[in-house]
Amino acid sequence: MTDLGPVAWPPAPIRTGRLVLRESEARDRAAFVELLASPEVHTYLGGPRPRDELERELAEAPGRWPGSFVVDLDGAMIGQILLRRATEHRRPAAVGKADLGYLFLPRAWGFGYAAEACAAALDWFDGVLPGEPVVLTTQTANVSSMRLAAKLGFTEVERFHAWDAEQWLGLRRPVTPPA
Repeated sequence: MTDLGPVAWPPAPIRTGRLVLRESEARDRAAFVELLASPEVHTYLGGPRPRDELERELAEAPGRWPGSFVVDLDGAMIGQILLRRATEHRRPAAVGKADLGYLFLPRAWGFGYAAEACAAALDWFDGVLPGEPVVLTTQTANVSSMRLAAKLGFTEVERFHAWDAEQWLGLRRPVTPPA
Protein backbone atom coordinates (compact mmCIF):
# COMPACT_ATOMS: atom_id res chain seq x y z
CA MET A 1 0.00 0.00 0.00
CA THR A 2 1.22 3.48 -0.78
CA ASP A 3 -0.06 6.98 -0.48
CA LEU A 4 -2.81 8.37 -2.63
CA GLY A 5 -0.72 10.30 -5.11
CA PRO A 6 -1.12 13.98 -5.96
CA VAL A 7 -3.06 14.98 -2.84
CA ALA A 8 -2.04 17.87 -0.61
CA TRP A 9 -1.44 16.46 2.87
CA PRO A 10 -2.48 16.98 5.53
CA PRO A 11 -5.86 18.44 4.63
CA ALA A 12 -7.63 20.84 6.94
CA PRO A 13 -9.44 18.91 9.67
CA ILE A 14 -12.71 17.41 8.44
CA ARG A 15 -15.62 18.08 10.77
CA THR A 16 -18.81 16.05 10.96
CA GLY A 17 -21.75 16.42 13.32
CA ARG A 18 -19.81 14.74 16.15
CA LEU A 19 -16.30 14.00 14.96
CA VAL A 20 -13.11 15.55 13.62
CA LEU A 21 -10.88 13.71 11.15
CA ARG A 22 -7.36 15.07 11.47
CA GLU A 23 -3.68 14.24 11.23
CA SER A 24 -2.10 12.24 14.04
CA GLU A 25 -0.47 14.11 16.92
CA ALA A 26 1.81 13.03 19.78
CA ARG A 27 -1.18 13.07 22.16
CA ASP A 28 -2.69 10.15 20.17
CA ARG A 29 0.16 7.73 20.87
CA ALA A 30 -1.47 5.99 23.87
CA ALA A 31 -4.70 5.51 21.88
CA PHE A 32 -2.73 4.01 18.97
CA VAL A 33 -1.06 1.56 21.37
CA GLU A 34 -4.47 0.63 22.79
CA LEU A 35 -5.96 0.27 19.28
CA LEU A 36 -3.15 -1.89 17.89
CA ALA A 37 -2.87 -4.06 21.03
CA SER A 38 -6.62 -4.69 21.36
CA PRO A 39 -7.67 -8.34 20.89
CA GLU A 40 -11.25 -7.17 20.16
CA VAL A 41 -10.16 -4.75 17.42
CA HIS A 42 -7.95 -7.40 15.81
CA THR A 43 -10.35 -10.35 16.01
CA TYR A 44 -10.62 -10.37 12.19
CA LEU A 45 -7.20 -8.89 11.45
CA GLY A 46 -4.81 -11.63 12.48
CA GLY A 47 -4.54 -10.74 16.15
CA PRO A 48 -3.16 -7.83 18.17
CA ARG A 49 0.45 -6.77 18.44
CA PRO A 50 2.17 -7.06 21.82
CA ARG A 51 1.75 -3.87 23.87
CA ASP A 52 5.43 -3.76 24.95
CA GLU A 53 6.53 -4.03 21.30
CA LEU A 54 4.21 -1.17 20.33
CA GLU A 55 5.47 0.97 23.23
CA ARG A 56 9.04 0.50 21.97
CA GLU A 57 8.41 0.85 18.23
CA LEU A 58 5.65 3.39 17.63
CA ALA A 59 6.69 6.85 16.55
CA GLU A 60 5.94 9.85 18.76
CA ALA A 61 3.01 10.67 16.44
CA PRO A 62 2.03 7.26 14.96
CA GLY A 63 0.04 6.97 11.76
CA ARG A 64 1.33 10.21 10.35
CA TRP A 65 1.29 9.66 6.61
CA PRO A 66 -0.89 10.71 3.68
CA GLY A 67 -4.27 9.00 3.83
CA SER A 68 -4.21 8.32 7.58
CA PHE A 69 -6.84 10.17 9.58
CA VAL A 70 -7.26 10.11 13.34
CA VAL A 71 -10.93 10.04 14.29
CA ASP A 72 -11.36 12.45 17.19
CA LEU A 73 -14.37 12.65 19.50
CA ASP A 74 -14.38 15.54 21.98
CA GLY A 75 -10.59 15.96 21.73
CA ALA A 76 -9.65 12.27 22.06
CA MET A 77 -8.75 9.68 19.45
CA ILE A 78 -11.33 6.90 19.09
CA GLY A 79 -10.18 5.41 15.80
CA GLN A 80 -8.27 5.63 12.56
CA ILE A 81 -9.38 5.83 8.92
CA LEU A 82 -6.92 4.79 6.22
CA LEU A 83 -7.12 5.59 2.53
CA ARG A 84 -4.17 4.11 0.64
CA ARG A 85 -3.40 3.07 -2.89
CA ALA A 86 -3.56 -0.73 -3.25
CA THR A 87 -0.40 -1.16 -5.34
CA GLU A 88 -0.13 -4.79 -4.29
CA HIS A 89 -3.23 -6.75 -3.37
CA ARG A 90 -4.18 -10.42 -3.31
CA ARG A 91 -6.99 -9.67 -5.77
CA PRO A 92 -6.37 -8.16 -9.22
CA ALA A 93 -9.67 -6.22 -9.06
CA ALA A 94 -8.24 -4.09 -6.24
CA VAL A 95 -4.78 -3.30 -7.61
CA GLY A 96 -4.22 0.40 -8.25
CA LYS A 97 -7.43 1.48 -6.55
CA ALA A 98 -7.75 3.42 -3.33
CA ASP A 99 -8.33 1.09 -0.38
CA LEU A 100 -10.43 2.10 2.66
CA GLY A 101 -9.56 0.72 6.08
CA TYR A 102 -10.74 1.63 9.56
CA LEU A 103 -10.06 0.71 13.17
CA PHE A 104 -12.05 1.91 16.17
CA LEU A 105 -11.55 1.39 19.87
CA PRO A 106 -14.17 -1.01 21.32
CA ARG A 107 -15.59 1.71 23.59
CA ALA A 108 -16.57 3.62 20.40
CA TRP A 109 -18.43 0.70 18.81
CA GLY A 110 -22.18 0.82 18.32
CA PHE A 111 -22.65 4.59 18.13
CA GLY A 112 -22.38 5.09 14.35
CA TYR A 113 -18.97 6.77 14.58
CA ALA A 114 -17.38 4.46 11.99
CA ALA A 115 -20.12 5.17 9.45
CA GLU A 116 -19.94 8.91 10.11
CA ALA A 117 -16.14 9.04 9.88
CA CYS A 118 -15.83 6.77 6.83
CA ALA A 119 -18.53 8.73 4.97
CA ALA A 120 -16.68 11.97 5.70
CA ALA A 121 -13.36 10.50 4.55
CA LEU A 122 -14.96 9.20 1.35
CA ASP A 123 -16.57 12.61 0.70
CA TRP A 124 -13.14 14.22 1.12
CA PHE A 125 -11.64 11.61 -1.22
CA ASP A 126 -14.30 12.30 -3.86
CA GLY A 127 -13.41 15.98 -3.69
CA VAL A 128 -9.64 15.55 -4.11
CA LEU A 129 -9.63 12.57 -6.48
CA PRO A 130 -12.98 12.74 -8.30
CA GLY A 131 -13.96 9.80 -10.45
CA GLU A 132 -11.81 7.26 -8.59
CA PRO A 133 -13.23 3.99 -7.26
CA VAL A 134 -12.48 2.74 -3.73
CA VAL A 135 -12.15 -0.87 -2.55
CA LEU A 136 -12.60 -2.41 0.87
CA THR A 137 -11.69 -5.89 2.08
CA THR A 138 -13.09 -7.54 5.21
CA GLN A 139 -13.67 -11.02 6.55
CA THR A 140 -17.18 -12.26 5.85
CA ALA A 141 -17.35 -13.30 9.52
CA ASN A 142 -17.06 -9.62 10.50
CA VAL A 143 -20.77 -8.90 10.27
CA SER A 144 -20.44 -5.31 11.55
CA SER A 145 -17.85 -4.47 8.92
CA MET A 146 -19.96 -6.07 6.18
CA ARG A 147 -22.95 -3.94 7.28
CA LEU A 148 -20.82 -0.80 7.30
CA ALA A 149 -19.47 -1.54 3.81
CA ALA A 150 -23.02 -1.84 2.47
CA LYS A 151 -24.09 1.36 4.23
CA LEU A 152 -21.13 3.18 2.62
CA GLY A 153 -22.15 2.02 -0.87
CA PHE A 154 -19.68 -0.84 -1.42
CA THR A 155 -20.91 -3.77 -3.47
CA GLU A 156 -19.40 -7.21 -3.64
CA VAL A 157 -16.82 -7.86 -6.34
CA GLU A 158 -15.75 -11.26 -5.08
CA ARG A 159 -15.12 -13.51 -2.12
CA PHE A 160 -11.82 -15.28 -1.65
CA HIS A 161 -9.93 -17.26 0.94
CA ALA A 162 -6.90 -15.64 2.60
CA TRP A 163 -5.42 -15.43 6.08
CA ASP A 164 -7.26 -18.67 6.99
CA ALA A 165 -10.70 -17.12 6.47
CA GLU A 166 -13.21 -16.14 3.81
CA GLN A 167 -12.68 -12.52 2.70
CA TRP A 168 -15.03 -10.10 0.98
CA LEU A 169 -13.83 -7.55 -1.57
CA GLY A 170 -16.19 -4.65 -2.16
CA LEU A 171 -16.07 -1.78 -4.62
CA ARG A 172 -17.51 1.70 -4.29
CA ARG A 173 -18.01 3.04 -7.78
CA PRO A 174 -16.59 6.46 -8.50
CA VAL A 175 -18.82 9.38 -7.81
CA THR A 176 -19.40 11.22 -11.08
CA PRO A 177 -17.86 14.68 -10.86
CA PRO A 178 -20.27 17.54 -11.53
CA ALA A 179 -20.26 18.79 -15.12
